[in-house]
Amino acid sequence: MVDTETYTIEGPDGDVEEVELPEGLVDVFTEQGEEATNVVGDLVVQSFAQQAHVAVHHGEGETPADLEELNEKMEELFEERFGVSLADAMGHSH
Repeated sequence: MVDTETYTIEGPDGDVEEVELPEGLVDVFTEQGEEATNVVGDLVVQSFAQQAHVAVHHGEGETPADLEELNEKMEELFEERFGVSLADAMGHSH
């Protein structure tokens, strides 16, 4: 049986969410010397960037302007964190 390990996310208003992951799974994605929490953070940023991209560029119907602005900011944050644009990371441009 695989044990779990808990990571804690704290929001700007102080609300807290605990996320349980199988113990050792984060290590699969961790490079030598890298902190496990950085990997979890990377995956959170990656997930939000991909989900925002899908909502704006692959959704059906009109996209609200505020969602387009949020997506643009998320793409900027992605590039700051990873040093590559989201479009390049995904293998396509908008």
